[in-house]
Amino acid sequence: MKIFTGGAHPSLGRSIARFLGVPLGRAHLSRFGDGEVWFQIQDNVRGADVFVVQPTCPPVNENLMELLVMLDAFKRASAARITAVVPYYGYGRQDRKDRPRVPISAKLVADLLSTAGTDRVLTMDLHAAQIQGFFNVPVDHLFAAPVVVEYVKKLKLPRLTVVSPDAGGVERARAYAKRLDATLAIVDKRRDRPNEAEVHHVIGDVRNRTALIVDDLVDTAGTLVKVTEALHKAGARSVMGSASHAVLSGRAVQLIEQCSLSKLLITDSIPLSAEKRSRKIVALPIAELLAKAVRNIHEEASVTCLFV
Repeated sequence: MKIFTGGAHPSLGRSIARFLGVPLGRAHLSRFGDGEVWFQIQDNVRGADVFVVQPTCPPVNENLMELLVMLDAFKRASAARITAVVPYYGYGRQDRKDRPRVPISAKLVADLLSTAGTDRVLTMDLHAAQIQGFFNVPVDHLFAAPVVVEYVKKLKLPRLTVVSPDAGGVERARAYAKRLDATLAIVDKRRDRPNEAEVHHVIGDVRNRTALIVDDLVDTAGTLVKVTEALHKAGARSVMGSASHAVLSGRAVQLIEQCSLSKLLITDSIPLSAEKRSRKIVALPIAELLAKAVRNIHEEASVTCLFV
């Protein structure tokens, strides 16, 4: 087993290797003068079980291209099996033709990864579970729920209600509510264009309760802020948010700071830069969860035990 990391999130790759007790694979990753990716493996990987850690987080196109070039290098270096460890799967929001003349970019990225040489994909909290079906190779789809639920249980929040910010996230919110022994509420959110959402109704009772919004990612934080406002108007005592992936683009951190959200729980599937840090944002580590999945994949064991 050999663990390699790209330039997107090297600290996550190092942490995974440390939990597994193996040295991080040696490789040289740089750029040509025009920005093209230059990559060379510095370890012998012939016949090895290789895991390449590279979330396709911002800058998405740069990190995706890095991953494709790395996968091609390992394929040509005769690795026995190549697993792309992609905690955050970029382009996952374009997973269907919901209007005329638009691409299905999530399928395109799946095809690119397969063509580049990956034999398996390990990812976490896809925007839509059906993206697994876009691949012609095995996909291990982990959830951040065990990490987030463990943290929330320690807070011992009174009268907790788990809130789905839209109808599409009900299954995820229901899973959290079951583990936390909490009630469930749903927000009727409608989106006319990307990154713009309107909240219409709160379905469920949140009056005098602590609300926990559960989502797969937070990008501009527009939805998070509007849902928080709607929950307070519906009588919620306090509102906390959670998201598996913290994209936090544009003025997201400022909006989170200014709104009445008490705390936002995220994972470190995407590196959190200094300018995106906030007293309200709590980053929970996922390296141990990913390391256990990597070990089980390498040993041909089940990863189902990591879902609970």
